[in-house]
Amino acid sequence: MPDGDAVSAAPDMKPDMKIVLVHPEIPGNTGSVGRTCVALDLELILIHPLGFDLSERSVRRAGLDYWKHVRLTEYPDWQAFLDARRPPEAHLFLFEDDGTGGTVYAPDYPPDAFLVFGKETKGLPSEVLQGRAAQTFRLPMRSPHIRSLNLANAATAVAYQAMRPYLV
Repeated sequence: MPDGDAVSAAPDMKPDMKIVLVHPEIPGNTGSVGRTCVALDLELILIHPLGFDLSERSVRRAGLDYWKHVRLTEYPDWQAFLDARRPPEAHLFLFEDDGTGGTVYAPDYPPDAFLVFGKETKGLPSEVLQGRAAQTFRLPMRSPHIRSLNLANAATAVAYQAMRPYLV
């Protein structure tokens, strides 16, 4: 088996997926998501307001010495992001505990998908969710004793699933 660094299904197609965090509140989660982005060569997009300052030690600590390699883009709000990036609606994949579009295993993620997550305490704001029920997915959980996963864990699980066709 290859060493794990090779792209499988479509070697001529380099994915350009992005993780979008809308109003993240916990710096350690953002740092951990940044580390996942470096590992998978994904862009990290942050939508303000943030619940912390990006210079906080806890962001850097969670991202370790990888934070300097994060491809980071920031936008002042959701509309500024939409205006600047103009993502096709079909390339926006939203993730919520109660996503009605099915589980994270349902979609075929395009190579330039935007994987969108909300703040830790409240999820995605209504302006992001409105009209996008079919694009809102959930991570399945078997235990009735848990409501949700940590944002960094959820984003990592989703990113690896979305990138699956491009990884060995």
